[in-house]
Amino acid sequence: MKKLFTFLLLAIAFTATSQTSFGQTAAESYIDKFKDNAIRIMHETGIPASIVLGIAIHESASGKSAIAKHLNNQFGVKGSKSVVYYKNKKKVRSAYKRYDSVLDSFEDFARIMTERKQFSKLADKFTQYDYKAWALGIQRNGYASSKKWASQVLGIIEKYDLHDLDGNPANESQIAQNN
Repeated sequence: MKKLFTFLLLAIAFTATSQTSFGQTAAESYIDKFKDNAIRIMHETGIPASIVLGIAIHESASGKSAIAKHLNNQFGVKGSKSVVYYKNKKKVRSAYKRYDSVLDSFEDFARIMTERKQFSKLADKFTQYDYKAWALGIQRNGYASSKKWASQVLGIIEKYDLHDLDGNPANESQIAQNN
C-alpha cells in the first residue's frame, strides 16, 4: 500500500512538472511565447516560421535545456570561444554561444541561415511554405550530424501544426485575385 501511494505521488508530481499552466505542455507554452518572433523573422528573411520554432523546440527542449536556460541559446549554436556558466553551483565550461536574450538567439539563427554560404542558397531555392524542403536542406548542408534530425524537426512541426504559422499559399493567392 505504501509503495502504491508513493508511486501515485510521483506520477502526480511528474504530470504537474511536465505541463505548465492551464494544461499546456512546455512546447505549447514555448510556441505561444515565441511564435510572433518566428513570424516576424519569416517575413524578414523567408525562413518559414515553422522551421524557426521547430528547430528551436528541438534544439532547446522547449527552452528547458541547460544552454537554453543559462546561455539563451535556443539553436545549439557553437561559439568561437569557451563560455562559463554555473549549474547547481558548479562551474560549467561550454563551447556554445551565449546570447543576451532569446530574441538575440532567434535573430542569430536567421543570420546564419541567410548569410552562411552553405545555408544562404536555401532562401533562393525554397519558399516560406516549403518547410519540409527547408528541414531537409538545413540537415543536408551540415546543421546537424544526426541522420534523424530533419525527421525529428518535421515531427515537431506536424505535431504542433507549426506549418499553419507559415501562411496558406492557396488563401494568399485567392486574396490576391480578389484585389
